Amino acid sequence: MKIAVPTRGERVDDHFGHCEYYTIYNIGEKNEVSGKEVIASPQGCGCKSNIVDTLHQKGVSVMLAGNMGEGAYSLISNYGIKVVRGCTGNSDKVVDSFLAGSVADNKQSCSHHGHEGHDSGHQCNH
Repeated sequence: MKIAVPTRGERVDDHFGHCEYYTIYNIGEKNEVSGKEVIASPQGCGCKSNIVDTLHQKGVSVMLAGNMGEGAYSLISNYGIKVVRGCTGNSDKVVDSFLAGSVADNKQSCSHHGHEGHDSGHQCNH
């Protein structure tokens, strides 16, 4: 299994389309992290880039994200990638918590842009 996490620094980014990079965690047979790689985030909105196709081609089956719009959620889901929204904190710890079964999707999507803590210059419509 491979898990992708939109990341900023060492933390899960608050919004899928604005992260610095995507961290891909390789999960071994013992349900623990066996390695990870970093993919640079494309400029612009994540849902309008090719990042989801790239993640899919790399074998990602789960995305642990802070939040995202409905367009991004639908696009990722259409690729067969399970999306878990509402993740916060250190990305390594979030992955460990997910593997332990203690992380679940909060089923909430970002419905607008410009909310507190979000880049109000974002121009894509989800």
